[in-house]
Amino acid sequence: MNYNITEEENKIIIKNIKDFEPKHIFECGQAFRWHVEEDKSYTTIAYGKVINVKKEDNDIILSNTNLQDFNNVWYHYFDLGRDYDEIKKELSKDPILAEAIEFGDGIRILNQEPFEMVISFITSANNQIPRIKKSIELMSKYYGEKIQTEEYFSNMEYYSFPTAQSLSKARSDDLKEICKVGFRGERIVETAKIIANEELDLNLIYDLNRDKGKELLMTLPGVGPKVSDCILLFAFNKDEAFPVDVWVKRVMEYFYLKEDTNVKLIGSHGARIFGNLAGFAQQYLFYYARELGIGK
Repeated sequence: MNYNITEEENKIIIKNIKDFEPKHIFECGQAFRWHVEEDKSYTTIAYGKVINVKKEDNDIILSNTNLQDFNNVWYHYFDLGRDYDEIKKELSKDPILAEAIEFGDGIRILNQEPFEMVISFITSANNQIPRIKKSIELMSKYYGEKIQTEEYFSNMEYYSFPTAQSLSKARSDDLKEICKVGFRGERIVETAKIIANEELDLNLIYDLNRDKGKELLMTLPGVGPKVSDCILLFAFNKDEAFPVDVWVKRVMEYFYLKEDTNVKLIGSHGARIFGNLAGFAQQYLFYYARELGIGK
């Protein structure tokens, strides 16, 4: 995809970009390391870097970055190589999805770091987004590395997400007491040890299909069907993955299935109905259902 890009001091401006709404992107349940600023912009941390994302009219302003980082990091992170018009055109053949897409038309699926997604979604199990975000920030503060930032962020301290090696040396009780992860502490440490010791190479999943990738991820402590699908969708470009949480269950039952349905079967129905675009459908439906309380 070609964009009209301007580089200013410590900023990149993407002119007249479509299908990019920061609120939709950051608040659709796929990412946890973001903060809303007083001016309604979003500051987020990814790949060991801090960036502020602001929409002004039809332009997106990325602050605390440069053209090199835009090309090497943010173009991929924000999935800017994908044509979302085509995705929305195809999914909008379904009248329910057409309405959900209109509501969350600026959603993009972020391409995030695999290990961060594994630990983040283990932390997310039976949890709520504000608590998940807090736990991840505390883990990053105590086990990550401080990120040096420019003057734009001079009043705050930011930390990279911990490495597998760092978290493998953590005490599960410390994760529970300090980072507030609760019963997930042991699972986080054990998973970090498996990956740090190279008993499981996450990079292998890029070349596996969804089913094989899911099978491999579910050998990790704390990774079940929903968590594995989240990891596959948000870290490994498995667009057919269809994570089913309480909101997706409700919206699928409300609009499509018309009855209480087993979570595993809902995942199968999602894959059947939406095919290779199931992951995008899931994001539009999740945001639509949660924001409007559909099926509650």
